[in-house]
Amino acid sequence: MGFRFDIVATTGSARAGTLHTPHGAISTPVFAPVGTQATVKAVLPRDLKEMGASLILANTYHLHLRPGDELIQSLGGLHQFMAWDGPILTDSGGFQVFSLAELRQITDEGVAFRSHIDGTLYHFTPEYAMQIQHNLGADIIMAFDECAEPDQREVATAAMHRTHAWARRCVEYHYHHGNTEKQALFGIIQGGIFPDLRAESVRYIANLDLPGYAIGGLAVGESRADRLATLDATVPLMPEDRPRYLMGIGHAEDLVEAVRRGVDIFDCVLPTREARHGAALTRYGRLNMGNLRFASDAEPIETGCECYTCTHFSRAYVRHMVKAKEILSHQLLSIHNLYFLLRLIHNLRAAILEGPETFEQYTHDFLQDYRSKESNTELA
Repeated sequence: MGFRFDIVATTGSARAGTLHTPHGAISTPVFAPVGTQATVKAVLPRDLKEMGASLILANTYHLHLRPGDELIQSLGGLHQFMAWDGPILTDSGGFQVFSLAELRQITDEGVAFRSHIDGTLYHFTPEYAMQIQHNLGADIIMAFDECAEPDQREVATAAMHRTHAWARRCVEYHYHHGNTEKQALFGIIQGGIFPDLRAESVRYIANLDLPGYAIGGLAVGESRADRLATLDATVPLMPEDRPRYLMGIGHAEDLVEAVRRGVDIFDCVLPTREARHGAALTRYGRLNMGNLRFASDAEPIETGCECYTCTHFSRAYVRHMVKAKEILSHQLLSIHNLYFLLRLIHNLRAAILEGPETFEQYTHDFLQDYRSKESNTELA
């Protein structure tokens, strides 16, 4: 029981580690498939295990609204409810509230918002976000934060200070009412794309002495250059002995660049969302599998890929499923896309363990291949 983070090897700023949780050890860096509604869309838990997933993210906001966190608790908690016996992370709901701009009102006390499902009025406070996550029973739970537009300094500053106050309230509630042996509370660093704000936020959140820390408020509209600059200004200031989680990042290039900078944990809806749009993620960029050029193509989506889809089906068959709007197209493309990112993260970790020369060669070659075709990929 309990939590421990061990750094196994480093190469420059990149780290390979092991995060021990009550539901098993997580080798880092790690990519967590997103199971918003207690399911990774179109993919069975069995298939997630087979492709090497070790951590899944579920959503506090959505599960509170439907079917209800108290119901899930009464049925044995989230692990039993969704038949996943590995580690689970629940986000705080802060990003979902951010996305409901026209339906919410934020005060220092918390957030009032209307359900996107039926318009019911809800109130989230830091304490209530903790209570919901206690009921869900995930291994890693997140402090309630305010996500704001990243390039508006005044807005980002106000959101950061509110995030700090809410984090302290989350800590007080969790350590008085939760089980710190079964659930690890991670704090979230905010501050937009402004280095001085990020530095201030790291200092405040790190001072709470939590088991892990997340970088929030990125992948919400800023440029890739601003995102990388923000990571350059933030990650080196974060505690070295705790896991570092970059929220909502899933593009292959971004994963490589963030691992290079010392990030350990990632999550994103990208692989399954792209699948539902008929797109495949590959080492050479994004493929629109509905394209006519794949109509009689007997090759797999990606040569050398060992996922279930690529070892059993041709591009022609996958295209047929996409064009026929068969549900199987979502499943086959989700399996491939998730496997692609999980394999990338696995290979990055292996390269870190091999040493600087191997890691630099692997990342150089991957990014060269990925960027060489990126401008030629066909958008769905």
